[in-house]
Amino acid sequence: MRNIFRYKYTGTVLAASLMISASFTSCKKYTELTPKDVLSIPSAFADSANIETTLNGVYNAAAVGSYNDGAGRGYPFGGAAIQQSDMRGEDMLNLATFYEITYKSTITTTTANNVHMWLNLYALVNQANVFIEGAKKAEKAGLISSGKELQMEAEARFLRALAHHELLLNFCRPYADGNGSKPGIPYRDVAIDDPSKIEEALKVGRGTVAEAYTKVLADLDFVEQNGAGTNVNKANKGAAIALKTRIKLHMADYAGVIAEATKLGTDKAVPTSPLNGYVLAAAPSDPFLTASKESIFSIANSTLANGGTNGALAPMYGPADLGGRGLVALSPNLFNQAWWVADDIRRTTLTYKSTDGKTYSYKFRDYVNKADNSPIIRYAEVVLNAAEAYARTGNDAQAFILLNNVRNRALPATSTNRFTTAPADLVLAILQERRIEFQGEGRRWADIHRLAFDTKYGFKGVPAKIDPASGFTGTAADYKAASGQLLPTNVAAVPYDDYRYLWPFPATEVAANPTLKAQQNPGYE
Repeated sequence: MRNIFRYKYTGTVLAASLMISASFTSCKKYTELTPKDVLSIPSAFADSANIETTLNGVYNAAAVGSYNDGAGRGYPFGGAAIQQSDMRGEDMLNLATFYEITYKSTITTTTANNVHMWLNLYALVNQANVFIEGAKKAEKAGLISSGKELQMEAEARFLRALAHHELLLNFCRPYADGNGSKPGIPYRDVAIDDPSKIEEALKVGRGTVAEAYTKVLADLDFVEQNGAGTNVNKANKGAAIALKTRIKLHMADYAGVIAEATKLGTDKAVPTSPLNGYVLAAAPSDPFLTASKESIFSIANSTLANGGTNGALAPMYGPADLGGRGLVALSPNLFNQAWWVADDIRRTTLTYKSTDGKTYSYKFRDYVNKADNSPIIRYAEVVLNAAEAYARTGNDAQAFILLNNVRNRALPATSTNRFTTAPADLVLAILQERRIEFQGEGRRWADIHRLAFDTKYGFKGVPAKIDPASGFTGTAADYKAASGQLLPTNVAAVPYDDYRYLWPFPATEVAANPTLKAQQNPGYE
């Protein structure tokens, strides 16, 4: 894996390595550089071919990331991001020390997983910004057309928006706390490609959560206007609209969710998008096993470009008897819920009962090449986002239709568990459906975060979890489908007002950035 360019400062994420890697070009680790591997920033934008390759490198940075400036580890949107989010929630079970600090909320300013999420997310943001600036200059120089520049800029802006929202989910209070008035994160939209720009960038403070959300939506509006294509691994108009349904759900802008989702066909009895033809797959396993029109945007991995054994989805989620490491299993406290009905085929097609007695997610299966796509957003999420928004605004009829479209495809036609009338608590049914549908995809923490101030459905804090070292035998007896049998949760909940609810800025960041040093999350000074 060779770098198209690398410009390295020291000490801070503003001074983080600027690395834009070309995908599928070499078998080298992407940080193992020799002089012939290094191109200057001007060379990266010298012609149309180099510009295309450079944009591919930005995507690769989203998938692979780095760990201690070394091997890829699936930060920020490869396997690590999904696994980290699952470990903050209670529906997946940590079985080893690898994610223990995340699972047990024992993070500090120097612990690896939160530090490297921060570093790699901001490195991705800066690479996107450098790409945008370089593409604009290339267009002015006549190297690419105006239309091509706008399309490529849209792709980089999508990744920039996605990265900033991930930062908001982990380092900031939810939008619901004070209607976005709590401290946000620095929204960086200027390229730091020269030492002379660092001093000015260091002055950019956190702003508010609401201000960051406004900028995320502005980026996505740009992508909607200028994105093109249907490639599931490339940001396009459909991906921007889909992501806006998620963003607006986090803002409790339910009318906005409905308006965006309607553009993708969720106002219909059988949701079908007029844009890019998105539909729910016939079988719940199809989006993970085949090219499916349910997939809207996924981060690509490949034989040569992946997070490695410690950062790819299959090895981390899969058990040893399938070739995985057996580090993360389904929690019995999800698997045993009575509302996850026994004849749901997702139990048999998307989970795997291992010879070690535990049940694992079975969505990712490429243990050899580690090339499973990292799912970022699927049409099922858009449908359930719209369903919740309809339910919360009084249109129970359409909410129920959308819920059933997702739920009933997972139930045999003869199942007595099919809903014939809307549940008494439709919003609760939709939220429970999300927990089943998105197990192993890193969506649980996002829901916990956005619902923190929902007095009926939310949990104000980090939920309690099963401790594998206490009260868990680790045998098949712990997994009893739809039994309602819940195991003790000996990893204590973290209250919302506890400082550990938020992740801290890395020690290296605050040491080199006086603005953020003064704005560190309380409790970590």
